[in-house]
Amino acid sequence: MSRYSWLRLVGTILLAFQAFAAGKGSEDSPRTTLTVAAAADLKFALDNLVAEFQAKNPMVKVNVTYGSSGNFFVQLQNGAPFDLFFSADVRYPQKLAVAGLGADEIFIYAAGRIVLWVPKDSPLDVDKLGIKALLDPSIRRIAVANPKQAPYGRAAVAAMKTFDVYDQVTGRLVYGEDIAQTAQFVQSGAADIGILALSLALAPEMYHAGRFWEIPLDAYPRIEQGGLILKSTKNLETSRLFRDFVLGDEGAEVLKCYGFF
Repeated sequence: MSRYSWLRLVGTILLAFQAFAAGKGSEDSPRTTLTVAAAADLKFALDNLVAEFQAKNPMVKVNVTYGSSGNFFVQLQNGAPFDLFFSADVRYPQKLAVAGLGADEIFIYAAGRIVLWVPKDSPLDVDKLGIKALLDPSIRRIAVANPKQAPYGRAAVAAMKTFDVYDQVTGRLVYGEDIAQTAQFVQSGAADIGILALSLALAPEMYHAGRFWEIPLDAYPRIEQGGLILKSTKNLETSRLFRDFVLGDEGAEVLKCYGFF
């Protein structure tokens, strides 16, 4: 089975798990609620994982807030009430751990990749042009995540500099607060092309709406993604249970479907 066929199968399984979990949620027994701050590139993969986890653990509800890893880092430093943090840059949980804000050691759950993405009706042949597609005269706006707060934005800038195109396109860059907003820019037509997380490009919603070229891994620093259970959690054992599920074989399979390795 191909990676993309498996991805569609995961989506079907997700619907079944959600229906099952909803039925369990109708019972009167109290449920433990976990609050998770997660990098925006995890949106589709983690939604799948949460559905599977809740199906296996019907007495647990997982609420995930997606956004910029850098923004979450600042919020967590100031006591934001989350149980777990899944960052697109392992350095953020490392800094929180050094500051004594972690309940356990940091964990590594994936490494991310970036792609050049265009809508399906774009005349650009990104497979043939590669990063040089950014130089096409028809391109007016290029969507990237804000490099000041988003690891995928820093990777995008590094890749453009590696290929010596950054100085030529910097005036056409439009910045998303996180990689999810960046994807919305190019998907909606607010930008003509974008540098996105592979995990978002492989999600069914975007996979069927566009085409992409994967930027070589040696063109940007490794996007090592890690997390931390926060010291302030009131649900330590349940947080560990969810962390271990994501790091386990089932979690690894789902993450792999979305281009994490």
